[in-house]
Amino acid sequence: MAHHRGDDLDDDFLPDDSVAFLEEDNASHLADPDDPDDIGNLLSADEHSDPELEPEADIADVQKAAAEKKRKRREKEKERKAKKRKLVESAEPAELPSVAAQPPTAISEYLSAMQAKTFSKLQAVTSITDTTVWTASRSLDKLVDFIVKAVPSLHVRLSQKTKSSGAPTLLFLAGAALRVTDVTRILKSKVLRGEKGGDVAKLFARHFKLEDHVKYLKRTRIGTAVGTPGRIGKLLCETDALSVSALTHIMIDVSFRDAKKRSLLDIPETRDELFKTVFDAPQVREAVKAGKIQVVLF
Repeated sequence: MAHHRGDDLDDDFLPDDSVAFLEEDNASHLADPDDPDDIGNLLSADEHSDPELEPEADIADVQKAAAEKKRKRREKEKERKAKKRKLVESAEPAELPSVAAQPPTAISEYLSAMQAKTFSKLQAVTSITDTTVWTASRSLDKLVDFIVKAVPSLHVRLSQKTKSSGAPTLLFLAGAALRVTDVTRILKSKVLRGEKGGDVAKLFARHFKLEDHVKYLKRTRIGTAVGTPGRIGKLLCETDALSVSALTHIMIDVSFRDAKKRSLLDIPETRDELFKTVFDAPQVREAVKAGKIQVVLF
């Protein structure tokens, strides 16, 4: 019996169609290195992972971990700063009681010392209301109660009907426009004004022209004028719109401190305006001297 080997096929041998199809089908199962979608390549990638071809899920996990690490680092830094701030605050000396809580003689001396820093020849302010009966804090949320308890005569006047335009009972002097706005809102309380009390004027230079305030005061009956020394001083010295005919009290806001812990009297500009343009305005100076106007420190 003859034995045939693979290379013993006749030279003119041709495989039939079924054999050719089978060979093509087998070849199609081999991975095509140029085809990224070939299943063979995908299996190969799982078995031999390339670090430059990390799956998107793994990249997202790495990014999430990095973000979480950064967040924890920020929190630790924030805690460190908070501890440092507490240490600094604890090392600071305790704040002294407000000068506003002192008896009239001490307040008069304090005002004279402040005035002497720039205007030593001006008349000293001596008509000081005694408010030592008030022992609570002099914070803005206590202002209404402060007036009711510590300055009852002013409370009575503020609840009465105002007779003339631009003639307030109270002048409240604050060091900044934002503070003026806050004080104005508090002094509009019905506890102070009742049903008959006059309007509360808000007077500062920011966003408001002097002539606008002049027009407003000449047509409005006000019980209280809240403003900065600069704008109040201009209205008193340069116009006739703000009258002192009904004025009984001038309240100076010394308890409020700015970011640099300065009161109205610690800031040279506002201090100068207060003494030169408000207290040295002729009509105010004479009324204070005659005892018709009392000064209150809040």
